[in-house]
Amino acid sequence: GKTFTRESHLKRHFIVHTKEKPHICEVCSKAFAHGSTLKSHLLTHSKEKPHACELCSKTFARSSDLKKHFRIHTKERPFVCEVCSKTFARSSNLKSHLLIHCEEKDRRKRKDRHLRIHSNEKKNVCEDCGKAFRDGSKLRLHLSTHAKEKPYICSVCAKTLRDLTALKEHLCTHTQEKAYACEFCSKAFTHRSSWKAHLRVHTKEKLYSCNVCIKAFSDSSILKRHLRTHTGEKPYVCEVCRKAFTQSGSLKSHLIIHSKEKPYICEVCSKAFSRSSNLKSHLIIHSKEKP
Repeated sequence: GKTFTRESHLKRHFIVHTKEKPHICEVCSKAFAHGSTLKSHLLTHSKEKPHACELCSKTFARSSDLKKHFRIHTKERPFVCEVCSKTFARSSNLKSHLLIHCEEKDRRKRKDRHLRIHSNEKKNVCEDCGKAFRDGSKLRLHLSTHAKEKPYICSVCAKTLRDLTALKEHLCTHTQEKAYACEFCSKAFTHRSSWKAHLRVHTKEKLYSCNVCIKAFSDSSILKRHLRTHTGEKPYVCEVCRKAFTQSGSLKSHLIIHSKEKPYICEVCSKAFSRSSNLKSHLIIHSKEKP
């Protein structure tokens, strides 16, 4: 129902719905919906940078990139998070930051759903979705909706599932069978989704792209970790000294400092270290000793 003053504007807008990309780059074959976007893209190949910053003389291929850069000087942060009011210089940084709130929201939902099971308020809780009822008869009525959704029943634990594939995968959790084997390294998986994600390690297929720096990753969890390098978010906090980290692995390595544990031992002189990186640095000393 959107209206336009010119027919040309309507045609341009209509491409949004048709997903048509008629403008193709002759250098890299990348396609674009609009000619103006293609023109901007071509500058990346020509290395021409006509847009110069008045303050530091840095040049850019696109005017939009210059505008983004200029915010470094003005300290302008026009993109505001509606959840926590944190501000960002770029919309892409805000988008990356919002993923953190999405994860928090999902965690809270799961926690709330679980807590209802322990609540004295409503003892009749659906194990499938966590919905609670004051009356047992209402719970039984509600369970029938899941029975329609999930007609396949596990003979071991009576869990209901949506389809035969899901039932087969679920049965593997009881038998410990791993039906999905990797043809490259023979590693096996219980679930098809885990197997598919693993295969990308070998095929080098990278489906998850960073919208800030265009870097691509084979796994969504790796992308999430990478996004923190742009947003500066550090969700893993040391309870001893309150130092924060972007990755759980970094926090684990840090905790060794407080525990005084030194699990990395030099095979040459038996000196112990709290970090593998320190051991590697130490081994260089021994490599120099050898004639």
